[in-house]
Amino acid sequence: MQSVDTAVTDVASAMKKFFRRVLPIMLVMLVCNQLNRSNIGYAQDHLQTDVGIGAAAYGFGAGLFFIAYAIFELPSNVMMEKYGAKVWLTRIMVSWGIVSFLMAFVQNEVMFYVLRFLLGAAEAGFFPAVIFYFARWVPAGQRGKATAIFIAGSSVAAALSGPIAGLLLSLHDILGLRGWQWLFGFEGALSVVVGITVFFFLDAKIQDAKWLTAAEKSALTATIEQEDAQHTKAGTSKVNRWKMLLNPQILLLCGIYFSVQLSIYANTFWLPTIVKQIPGTTDLSVGFLSSIPWVCAVFAMYFAAKWQDKATSKRPLLVAALLVAAVGTLAAAVATPVLALVFLAVAAMGFKSASPLFWTIPQSALHPLVLAPAIAVINSLGNLGGFVAPFGFGIIKEQTGSVVPGLFALAAASTVAAILVYFLKERKPGSGVAEKASAPGATRLEPSTAK
Repeated sequence: MQSVDTAVTDVASAMKKFFRRVLPIMLVMLVCNQLNRSNIGYAQDHLQTDVGIGAAAYGFGAGLFFIAYAIFELPSNVMMEKYGAKVWLTRIMVSWGIVSFLMAFVQNEVMFYVLRFLLGAAEAGFFPAVIFYFARWVPAGQRGKATAIFIAGSSVAAALSGPIAGLLLSLHDILGLRGWQWLFGFEGALSVVVGITVFFFLDAKIQDAKWLTAAEKSALTATIEQEDAQHTKAGTSKVNRWKMLLNPQILLLCGIYFSVQLSIYANTFWLPTIVKQIPGTTDLSVGFLSSIPWVCAVFAMYFAAKWQDKATSKRPLLVAALLVAAVGTLAAAVATPVLALVFLAVAAMGFKSASPLFWTIPQSALHPLVLAPAIAVINSLGNLGGFVAPFGFGIIKEQTGSVVPGLFALAAASTVAAILVYFLKERKPGSGVAEKASAPGATRLEPSTAK
């Protein structure tokens, strides 16, 4: 029988190994994920010239990804629970890599729409699978840190995607292929290779990890099981995923995340277009300049994570991040192209920091056994912002020749989301009081331990 001190030491040691070995694997997967999601932003003008895909069609195709993502998120989550996160994450990566590779051969709008829809279907379930994996490996006290680092990886990926896209687009006419074909083909093939590799490096269960000692496996398993047992003391009935939509708190979480995703994907798909308004830019310079907001976001997310660890409540930090996003976006809408890039960097520091701050709230409030399906609901509905933003911007651009009205709308959405945050219920550290759902029959955000 391990002493308490020994068990704590073993858990701490196991977590250091997890952060050194497993988290980098997750980050590489996320980089591939972001590259394949956002590469059309850099290929937009080339797709219009070579394939005839205009601004509205581009925006619709970019957003169609998220319609499929929302439709297939819950079914994918069910399959993940059946086959395990390791197998399902591999399947997701390989399938989205294949579809992304096929984008190199798109010939018309219909084919563009079909492949974007299939890419969303292939990728659905990726984020909930990662969060579920964390819940089965990482104690609650460090889960927020793991999630924050993982989400920060999306900004690193976005920062890398610009220069990588610029370099690949510069391979124009090499081996008879257009630059945009090199872009889709290379990044799609990379995901397939990484997906297959992940299967051999990622362990399904704690007990399968050969890089942990027997004592570390035992201590970590006991800690996770103890946390699950504490949540289960009051009893938790089987959860109907659709009834979660009756829970006002989950609806609020969906609305806030929807706003965050509006800003993230409006910038993901339209930032290169805004940067191209700067005189004298080329594909390569646009790629490097487009990385600036995402690099700034990485630093902002780092400091937000440090403040988050010290904060008893995450809500004020989340509100601050959303308001920074609103102010930066509003300023970018009325600035010159060069200053607009500066203000969009400020906005990115806000909305990208908001994402990891946001996910700490449901992770701390939801029972581990309903965590994956609940996050799937929040993620799938919130990700519809990824459809509205690029599609809306595409229509605005085609009708007005400018994306400025869209920036005003983004600023307003971030402001509304900041207001909604104060209606969220948040578990206080050390409190065993349950936050019950107000809708009849809805899921409680946290089972009560009160007698």
